[in-house]
Amino acid sequence: MSAGLDNLKHIVVLMMENRSFDHMLGGLKKKNPKINGLNGDESNPDTNGNMVQVQPLAKFQGQLAHDPDHHFPGVDLQIFGGARDPGRVANMQGFIRSYATQGTDLNGSHAIMYYFPPEKVPVLSLLATEFAVFNGWFSSIPGPTICNRAFAHYGTSFGQVDMNIFYITDPILSIYERMVKAGHTAKIYYYDQQSSTMEIVNLLTNQPKLFATYGQFVGDCQSGKLPEYSFIEPNYSDHPGPGGGQLLASDQHPDHNVREGERFIAMVYNAIRTNQELWESTALVIVYDEHGGIYDHVVPPACRKDGYVAQPAATGTGAAFAFDRLGVRVPAVLVSPYIARGTVVPGTEDPANARIFEHASIPATVTTYFLKNYDQRTDREKAAGTFHDLLGDQLRPDNDCVVFDL
Repeated sequence: MSAGLDNLKHIVVLMMENRSFDHMLGGLKKKNPKINGLNGDESNPDTNGNMVQVQPLAKFQGQLAHDPDHHFPGVDLQIFGGARDPGRVANMQGFIRSYATQGTDLNGSHAIMYYFPPEKVPVLSLLATEFAVFNGWFSSIPGPTICNRAFAHYGTSFGQVDMNIFYITDPILSIYERMVKAGHTAKIYYYDQQSSTMEIVNLLTNQPKLFATYGQFVGDCQSGKLPEYSFIEPNYSDHPGPGGGQLLASDQHPDHNVREGERFIAMVYNAIRTNQELWESTALVIVYDEHGGIYDHVVPPACRKDGYVAQPAATGTGAAFAFDRLGVRVPAVLVSPYIARGTVVPGTEDPANARIFEHASIPATVTTYFLKNYDQRTDREKAAGTFHDLLGDQLRPDNDCVVFDL
C-alpha cells in the first residue's frame, strides 16, 4: 500500500451538473497532448448538412438559454447521429441536430460545439493540470440527472433512465447506509434548504441523519470532524440568501453562470486545503453528473450489465436498453497532495492502458477502501473502475499545492 493510501481517511465527491469533458477541459490538449481533448477539427453536421467545427467560443451564461436535450432519446440522437437500426455504430454526430430540437435557430444550434479555453475556466483547468485528470470518466447511462446520480449513490439506477422520482424497494443499500451500518461515517452536504436535490428522496426518507448543509461542511472541515465519506451538492437555483442577499446557482447547469460554479469548486477545495491535517488525509473528486447534451468527441464504451432492462416505452427510442453501455464523457479530476502534478489517467484513446470510470466508481471505490469485503452490490458496481490506487508514495510539499485567492 502506498503512503497516500496509508494516510487516506476521507473521500470527498463534489458533483457538478451537465457539462461535457470537451466543453470544459477539451482545450487542455494544446497544453498537454496526453489529455484526450480537442484537436480543433472535430465537427458535426447542422440541420442544413453543413459541417460545423468546434470553436473556443463558449460563454459563461446566455449562450445555452435553450437547455440542451439530455434525456434518453436526445442523448441517443447525439451518440448515434439518428441511426436506429440494430447494427448502428456510435459516431457522436447528432449534437447539433439534437440542440436544434430545443428551439434554437440555425446559428444558435452551433453553440453546442463551443468549448472553453483553459483561461476562461481557470479553477477547473488548474486542478486538472496540477493533480489528476481522467480521460475516461463517463456518465453511467446516456440519460439525465436523477438516474446518473443514483449510480453515484447506489451503483445502479434500479432500471430507471428518466427524471421521474422513484422509490427504492430493492435490497441494494446506498453507500451512506453501507458505511453507517459498518460503523463508519458518511454524509451528503446539500447546499441549503431551498436548493436540495430530487434524486436523494429515498435517502431522505430513510436516513435523515445523513444530511447536512454546505455551511456545516465548511465547519466540519475547520473542526476536523469531516466524515470518512462526503458527497457535496452545489446550489441548484438562484434564490434569496441570509440577510436579503441573492445566492447564485453554482451547479453550472445551463444556463447558470459557469463562473459561479468555478468559485464554488475553489471554495470546496480551499475548505479542505486550508486544514493541513485534513488536506494530507483526503482525496477529493470533482465530477459532473452528465454531459447536459453538450458535444464530446469520445464514443462511450460498453460496460457490465447490472441486471436491469429499461423497456422501449421508458427509453423513448423504440428499443429496450440493457444498461450495457455508458453515457457521454464528463469532466473528472482527482485531487490529493499524494498525486503527482500533471497526472493523466488514460481512457479509450489508449486501449492497452485504458482505465474506464463512471459514477458507479464512486461507491465502488468507497466500498472497496473502507468496507473491504462487502459484496451486496450489483455486477455493474463490482466491475466499475476504482481510483484510490492513484494516490502515490510522495507527499508534495505544502508550497507545491495551490490555494485559491477568493
